[in-house]
Formats: sequence, C-alpha cells, structure tokens
Amino acid sequence: MTAGAQPSPGEGFGAAAEQYDAGRPGYADELVTDVLAYAGLGAAAAVEFGAGTGKATVPFAARGIRLTCVEPDPRMAQVLRRNTGPYPAVQVEVAGLADWDRGGRRFGLVLAATCWHWFPPERRWDVVHDALEPGGAVALFWNPHAVLDAGLHAELAGIDRRYGVASSPHAALASGYGGQPGDDQGDGGWPAGECRQDARFTGLRSARYRRQARYETSRYLSFLASVSAYQVLPVARREQALAETARLLDARGGGIDMLHLSDLFLARAR
Repeated sequence: MTAGAQPSPGEGFGAAAEQYDAGRPGYADELVTDVLAYAGLGAAAAVEFGAGTGKATVPFAARGIRLTCVEPDPRMAQVLRRNTGPYPAVQVEVAGLADWDRGGRRFGLVLAATCWHWFPPERRWDVVHDALEPGGAVALFWNPHAVLDAGLHAELAGIDRRYGVASSPHAALASGYGGQPGDDQGDGGWPAGECRQDARFTGLRSARYRRQARYETSRYLSFLASVSAYQVLPVARREQALAETARLLDARGGGIDMLHLSDLFLARAR
C-alpha cells in the first residue's frame, strides 16, 4: 500500500492487530460449552477459519482440543501465535480460505468467529464441507454490540455522522435487540437460510447469549481503532473521530456500558 493510501478492511485488521487484540471482546463461555457438546469431537481435531488474534481460539484451546488455525494476515497470525503459546495442540497456518491447502485433512469441527461474511458466498460452504469428516459440525458465531444508555447512544451517533463512520460497535441501542439470533444482520444475513438450501448439511440450530460489559475509555478506543469502519477513514479524520469520542466518554464517566451478544449458528455435515 502506498503512503497516504487508505487500507482496505482486510488490510486494516492486520495494521491494527495489537489494538484488535486489546480492545475486541471475547465470546461467552456458554457458547464454547454448547459448541463442543454439539460437535462431540472425541479425539477429532478442529479447524478455525479467520482466527484473527485468537479471541475465539483461546477459550476453545483451553478446553484441550486439537485446533488448526487458518489466518490470512501474517500480522494477526503473529499475535495469534503469541496468545496460543500456552496451548501446544494449536497450530497456526497463514492462508486465506481460497488458497488454504487442506492436504487431505478432515476435521470434526469447523469454527468461524465474526468473519463468515468476509468469505466468498459461492465457495464458503464447499470449503467447510470438504474440511469436515462425515457427521462433523460447523459453528459460526458473531458478537453484536449495543449501547445501554440511550442518551449516550444519540451523542455517539452524532459523532459518527460528522466523520462519516458507516458503522460502529455503538451504532445500535440495546433496547432494539430481541431474542432472535442474527436479528441485526437483516434479511438473508443469518446463515440458516443459506445453509438450509444445501442438502449436505443437517441439524441446524441457533442460539443467542447475553452479557453486559463496561469499557473504560482507553480500551473502547482500542476497540474502535480495530473496526474496519474506522480503518478505512483517512488517518487524520480517524484520529479526530476517536479523539472526539474519547472526550465524550470521559465527560460521561470515563467509559461506556455495552450489551454484548454472542449469536451462534450450528449445523452438521450429513
């Protein structure tokens, strides 16, 4: 990328790998438990596509499973290796979904955390099915976020409009979420409809997990700096947006209270 050029969203994640790792939330413990109960891995191994810095990897690795992590950005993979260092059963491979060499391996579980939408729709179900042994499971999950305080939500929305931030973790208000997994993704966004049309998969399930979290200003700024909607802004404009957000949060008690949802989709290869 040339000097002064704006990064693409994919490039932005790697450029902000440390901020991504410091600011992004993890996933609900109950989600990990339910995925492993559904998969029934036994001695089989798992593979995670788009593993990032290991936000989902670490809680699964801590359960003792053998896990291959496929991550396309070497900068993210470097942090991933550091975070998974205590888990010798984790192997990191730097590759994209399209050029990953499976080498004839098959897995009992495929994981993809907050990255499924980056994979080409015409290829992703083929890659998943090819990677699974018969009866193997796929678990796709996301972390939608929302602001608990309506007044703060309105003020943050004003900052986003002024700086042209297309979407952000505080774009939604917590009261707007119901109990349906994927209700933030709009028509066709949740993978159940797409998967239901693929006869190679069965046993479809969805679940939503709720929790609340408090972000101090500095951690929330790290979170925002790792989000693609900020990464694609010109540097000066991004810094101004983050600085104004910081001033607002400091004036409102030094942080932000968020609703974190973990939305899970499960299916099994026939």
